[in-house]
Amino acid sequence: MAAQIYLKLAVPGPLRRHFVYLPPIESTQTQWLPGQRLRVSFGNRELIAILVEVLDHCDLPGKQLKPALQVLDDKALLPPDLMDLCAWAAKYYQCPPGEVYSTALPALLRQGELATLKGEPFWRLSTEGKGIPENGLRQAPKQAAALNILREHSSLSPRALKDSGVGTASLKSLEQKGLIERFEHIADSSLTRYTRESAMAESALQLNDEQQLAFDAISYDIYQTYLLEGITGSGKTEVYLQAIGEVLAANKQALVLIPEIGLTPQTLGRFQRRFNVPIAALHSGLNDKERLQAWLQAACGHARIIIGTRSAIFTAMPNPGIIIVDEEHDTSFKQQDGFRYSARDLAAVRASHHRIPLILGTATPSLESLNNAIGKRYEHLQLKKRAANAKAPSVKLLDIRGQKLIQGYAPELIEAIRQELTAKNQVLVFLNRRGFAPTLMCHDCGWQALCPHCDTRLTVHQQPRRLHCHHCDYQRHQPKQCQACFSHELQALGLGTERSEEDLQTLFPSVRVLRIDRDTTRRKNAMNNLVAEINTGQPCILVGTQMLAKGHHFPDVTLVAIIDADGGLFSADFRGPERMGQLITQVAGRAGRASKQGQVLLQSHHIDHPMIQSLMHEGYHRFARHLLRERQVANMPPFCYLALVKAEAVDGRLATDFLSQARSIAEALYPCNAQLQYLGPLPSIMERRGGRFRFQLQINAANRGLLRALLEPLSLQLEKLPAGRKVRWAIDVDPQDMS
Repeated sequence: MAAQIYLKLAVPGPLRRHFVYLPPIESTQTQWLPGQRLRVSFGNRELIAILVEVLDHCDLPGKQLKPALQVLDDKALLPPDLMDLCAWAAKYYQCPPGEVYSTALPALLRQGELATLKGEPFWRLSTEGKGIPENGLRQAPKQAAALNILREHSSLSPRALKDSGVGTASLKSLEQKGLIERFEHIADSSLTRYTRESAMAESALQLNDEQQLAFDAISYDIYQTYLLEGITGSGKTEVYLQAIGEVLAANKQALVLIPEIGLTPQTLGRFQRRFNVPIAALHSGLNDKERLQAWLQAACGHARIIIGTRSAIFTAMPNPGIIIVDEEHDTSFKQQDGFRYSARDLAAVRASHHRIPLILGTATPSLESLNNAIGKRYEHLQLKKRAANAKAPSVKLLDIRGQKLIQGYAPELIEAIRQELTAKNQVLVFLNRRGFAPTLMCHDCGWQALCPHCDTRLTVHQQPRRLHCHHCDYQRHQPKQCQACFSHELQALGLGTERSEEDLQTLFPSVRVLRIDRDTTRRKNAMNNLVAEINTGQPCILVGTQMLAKGHHFPDVTLVAIIDADGGLFSADFRGPERMGQLITQVAGRAGRASKQGQVLLQSHHIDHPMIQSLMHEGYHRFARHLLRERQVANMPPFCYLALVKAEAVDGRLATDFLSQARSIAEALYPCNAQLQYLGPLPSIMERRGGRFRFQLQINAANRGLLRALLEPLSLQLEKLPAGRKVRWAIDVDPQDMS
C-alpha cells in the first residue's frame, strides 16, 4: 500500500498561511510537482490553488483534512524559479501567499482554464489540392499562383503568403474549392536556434562613444544591476536593443518591462523591426485569451522577447538572459493595492536568482536607484549627450506673477507657439490635469462642488457634461444653480486638458489640436491612432497629461510648454519634489529630439524657488543629489526603510482603534529606539476616499532585516485581532504613495 501524502497548497485568500489537503479521491496522479494547479473546496467556494510542497506527514488529524477536487495540470505550470520568487515576495511584502501565487498567473489560469498553447494559423495544400495539375486553374491565375507557392513551401502563414502577393480572397476561394486547408502550427522552440545574423531583421545602428562604453560594460554571465542614466533622446533604447541581440545570439530570452500600455505599440514596433524572432506582449490592453497565449508562448520558450507592464515580471521563461526595466523611476511599477509589490525590485531578485544582468534605464533615476549607484551597489552607466548629434533644448522660465494671462497662457508663450506653428513644427502643451476645470464654484457665496465620498473637489467635464471624482469615480450632472444659495453664477475655475484643448483651438483655429489623456485614449487603438497622426509631421498642438511624458519620440515637436507643473513644491508627500522633477524633466525631453532645435518654456508663479532653479539650470542629476542630501538629514528613504500599516472604515474610529492596537503590538515586539520608530496612527493625506476614512501607522527602520523581523509576527497577530474584521487593512512595504 502506497504511503499517504499530503499537499501543501497556496489558496488565494486573506490569510497569511498555507493549507494542507489530501490528493483528490479518484486521482491517478503519480508525480506531484510544486507549481501545479488544483481545484479545491474552500469554505463554500471552489478556488484554484497552487501546490507548494508535497509532505509525507501532517500533524492535523486525517478527518480534519479535505481532499482536493481536481488536478488541473500534469506538469508544473509555475517553474521553480517563479515559485521561489513568489515565496520571497510573500514574505517580503507581507502578503498572503495564495494571493501572490495567483497574481503570477494570467487571469484565465487563475479561473481554471487549461494551459493549452494554440498554434499560429497556417495554410497548406489539401489532399485534393496536391492532386490538381499545375495548369488546372488557368481561369484563375491568382489562385493558381497561390497553389504554386504552397507547393514550393508545403505550408505558410497568412503573413508570409501576403508578403508573397497572395490575397485573402484567393485563399478563401481555394478553401471553398477544397484545394487548401487551414491548420494550427505550434513551433517547437527547442529546435529553433538563432545566430547573431538570423535573429536580426535589420542592422544595428552605429553607437556613439558613450553608448559604446555602456554597451561594452554589460556582462551577460553574471548578476549585475546597471543603472543606465541617459538624458532624454540619448539613445538608451539602442543600447537595450544591442544588449538583447547578444542574449538572442546565446539562445536566451529577454524580458523588457515598460511603465505604460500606451508605450507598448511604439516599443513593440521598434523591436519587431529590429529582430526576426517571436515577440510576446503582455499588458492590460489585451483580452484574457491574448494574454494567456502570450504568457504560454514565453513559458515554452517560443517567444524570445517578452515586452510587458508591471505584472510581466511573473512571466515564466525557461531560459532568461537579461531583464530590462525602462523608465525605472515610474511609480506604475509599484502595485498600489492587493499584493503591493514593486516590479522593479522583483526584477533585481529574479535577475540575481538567474545570475543575469538587469538594466534599469531612465533619464530621471529614482533616488533609491541613484543612491545604490553612488554606493557602488549598481554599476552606473551615463549617457550625457543626445544620439545622432541632436542638441539639447534651450530652457526658459516664464514668471507669470502679475501678468494678464490669455485663457491661462502668458502672451510670450502664445507668441512662441505661433512662431513654431508658422515654421511648420509641432508644439506640446503639458498640463497634468484631466477634465475641463478642477473646480466648480459659486461666484456669489463661494460654494464648491465636492465629492460626497472623498475629501476632494469634483472635476468639471464638458464632454459628456458632468462632474467627476477621479479618486472614487463618483459622477453626477452639472448643476445649473448653486446648491447653497441657489445663485446661477457658477464658474469653472482653473485649467484642465479639455479646457486647454478648447482654448488652444480658439487661439489657433487653423491648426489641429490633439488631446492625449486618459479620457481620449480609453478605446482600443486610440493612442496608436493619435501617435500615427502626430508622426505624419503635420503642424499641430498636442495637449495632454503625463501620458505624453513617458518615452514617446515625436521628431517634429520643437516647443514644449509646461503649465502648472510645480505643485510638487508644496506636496504633503515627501516624494513630491522628486516626482515633480522627474515629470518636468521627462516632458521637457520631448522637445528637439531629432534634427530640429527644441525649446522648453515653463510658466510658473514660483520660478525663483530654489528647486525650480536647480532643476531647470543644473539638470535633474544635480537636483536629485540635492534631494538626497535632504532625505539623509531627515532620515527618510533611501536612508531608512519604510512600511505603512493602513486601515480604512466607514467609521474612522474603528480604523484608528485598530491601528492603535497594531502600534501596541509592534512596540511590544520591538520597542521604539534609534533603529526603529513609529509614527501614528495619522490620517492619510486624503483622509476620506470612497466613503471610507483612511488612517495609517508609519514604521521607519534602519535596515530591511529589522523591518522584516517586525512585520512577520506583527502581520500574523493583526490577522487575529477582532478589530481587524471591522476594517480593511493592509501592510505596504516600501510605499511609493503616501496618500
